[in-house]
Amino acid sequence: MAKYKIAWLPGDGVGIDVTEAAKIVLDRMALDAEYIHGDIGWEMWCQEGDPLPQRTLDMMKETDCAFFGAITSKGKDVSNQELAPELQGKGYSYRSPIVRMRQLLDLYICLRPCKAYAGNSLNYKDGIDLVVFRENTEGMYIGVEFDKVPDEFYAVKGAEKLPRDAAISIRAITPGGSERIVRAAFEYAAQHGRKKVTAVHKANVLRQTDGVFMDAARKVAAEYPEIQFDNANIDAMGMWLLKNPFNYDVVVTTNLFGDIISDLCAQMVGGLGFGCSGNIGSKYAVFEPTHGSAPKYAGQYKVNPIATILAAKMMLDWLGETDKAAELEGAVAAVIAEGKVRTYDMGGSNSTLEMAQAVAAKL
Repeated sequence: MAKYKIAWLPGDGVGIDVTEAAKIVLDRMALDAEYIHGDIGWEMWCQEGDPLPQRTLDMMKETDCAFFGAITSKGKDVSNQELAPELQGKGYSYRSPIVRMRQLLDLYICLRPCKAYAGNSLNYKDGIDLVVFRENTEGMYIGVEFDKVPDEFYAVKGAEKLPRDAAISIRAITPGGSERIVRAAFEYAAQHGRKKVTAVHKANVLRQTDGVFMDAARKVAAEYPEIQFDNANIDAMGMWLLKNPFNYDVVVTTNLFGDIISDLCAQMVGGLGFGCSGNIGSKYAVFEPTHGSAPKYAGQYKVNPIATILAAKMMLDWLGETDKAAELEGAVAAVIAEGKVRTYDMGGSNSTLEMAQAVAAKL
């Protein structure tokens, strides 16, 4: 029996390409694991009306963690005409599978390391090495929205001026949710020798919700006097990160702000081809690259798999395979430093699988 059971969720688009690349590397490392395929993504929506079928969730409950590629998702413009004929007109609505996984499995930490590897010409500045902790289950992404103002909203002070046809999204921030994401950031800093944690917010305008977040941040920070703590407004943080990214070490923030700021940080270390992510809870985790499915490149094996390979490194760390994780990161760093194998985003012409094979050869 394999030591680990891993839910393998390629998804669609380039998700299939990059997970194939990650598998090349994991197989070379001879990780003692069984990889169990799970259906997820746009095809499932079209065929079944559910991009995250219950059978996939049931399978995930029998595994140690999941490895996820990418899926094609759409907004309000999703048409029932894209469903199989027998499903049309039956009230099916599209909802992001990754958001559902985060909420159903309580994967409250979105951990995004952003590290500039030496030799990467796409680095904004060499030596950048910071980590973003994004709260993953609350905030603007809870999915509570209204296409027009409900009658009861007009009883709220300030809402009386809203036109009836205004759309509303609810932002929900809890003390418990805020405290546990900030604590996770401080624990990570303590365990990895990080010197500073910065809480990012907009409490000067969003006084109630970000007020709750900042109250929790200050409370937790007081328990870690050896770690420097500061805070910044989200708009100012965008400016300061670009001006001097070396002022930051561990960044912790709410869901929407974390989504935005982590992509900015990823771009500073080469773009989304280098951006890896872990969705982590107390008992389960899902690891993924942060880029989307890029349907126009699907099946072309063109996109950079380094983000996905680094997500595999994160998975190894989470499983306790720290030696293998360090070896894998070293192999990635060596390939980047050599510069002989480069995908199109790096100015080269090598394929997704050639990049994975080059990393595997360094192991």
